Amino acid sequence: MEIDLMEWAQLAIRWIHMITGIAWIGASFYFVWLDMNLTPPVKDGYKDKAGVSGELWAVHGGGFYEVQKYRLAPPEIPPTLHWFKYEAYFTWFSGITLLTILYYFSADIYLIDRSIANISTDAAILIGVGSIVGGWIIYDLLCKSPLINNQAVFGVVLFILFTLAAFGLSHVFSGRGAYIHVGAIMGTIMFANVLMVIIPGQMALVSAAKKGEAPDPVYGLRAKQRSLHNNYFTLPVLFIMISNHYPMTYGNHYGWLLLAGISLVGVLVRHFFNMKNQGQAKQGFILLPIAFILFFAIAYAAAPKSEDQSSTEKVPFTTVEKIIQERCSSCHAAKPANADFETPPKGVKLATAAQILREKTRIKQQAVNTKTMPLGNATQMTDEERKLVGRWIAQGGLAN
Repeated sequence: MEIDLMEWAQLAIRWIHMITGIAWIGASFYFVWLDMNLTPPVKDGYKDKAGVSGELWAVHGGGFYEVQKYRLAPPEIPPTLHWFKYEAYFTWFSGITLLTILYYFSADIYLIDRSIANISTDAAILIGVGSIVGGWIIYDLLCKSPLINNQAVFGVVLFILFTLAAFGLSHVFSGRGAYIHVGAIMGTIMFANVLMVIIPGQMALVSAAKKGEAPDPVYGLRAKQRSLHNNYFTLPVLFIMISNHYPMTYGNHYGWLLLAGISLVGVLVRHFFNMKNQGQAKQGFILLPIAFILFFAIAYAAAPKSEDQSSTEKVPFTTVEKIIQERCSSCHAAKPANADFETPPKGVKLATAAQILREKTRIKQQAVNTKTMPLGNATQMTDEERKLVGRWIAQGGLAN
């Protein structure tokens, strides 16, 4: 009995990434919602005098909850104080581990597409790591600049920079590689916000309160600001996490632009809910139709253009079968000849005529329309071969 330890390790890490990510996102959404729904206590009441800036009542799980937020700190720090940081840490560490295993250890398969840029594995990894580190440095400098005083302008500038990053990376990496690195830049910014700004600020507040000193309010303001940024990054990052299942996005010639558009949809949806949480649902409702229209405009624009089928010459199945066996079956066989795979990717087998006929829709999507297969075009499938396969499918895709 043989156990593919690498596959099981990837499964475990991906599961950890998903579990901790849900915990982190859930906490982020909850606390942003909480902060936006706090109501000021009665003026000159005992809560107001005790330094409470807002309160909220909720019912959940068969019980009532009362939550209070202090302007700076309570008169006395309680013995048990809950921190929310390990969700962020484990989400980032598991994500970076997956990035390393899938895209750096297997760079020739998932990261490099030599039809886009003929670069070495070392160069690709250096560019990838550099983009992640550089993304955080640029973002942090922007947060420390006067630009941060105008959140609308700050958001537009940040969106433009992420779009430029997607554009640049799409001209260096494969579509999947470019997408995952934009997601890694965002995820690293979110993680570093927690590690280097939010938690240190909270520690400074707690330390001052324990010493009986007046905490500097700037720590709380910075932490709240960075938490809100993380809140807006969340939906674009979630899309990128699932994008590898949708090659019509990253495999499109303008995949970088699709990523920018879909990320904008996520930001609009998130902004609507933030407005709703502040009691501005009517004013923000226009954002949902805009997001809906934008999403379907992107889908329409991304639709593959029909190949010219004016040629009446029939493409024989034997020609297509030969192309698939030469270009695809080294990976997509019961026992792949490609040493990088123990089993055929996603269980797709293309070694026999029956298997090719069964998978012709998937072949059309990934080998003809988006050209995302073979991975990194490792077997050097030509455009003419893709056109022949596409024409065969357009002619009915029969075993004639």
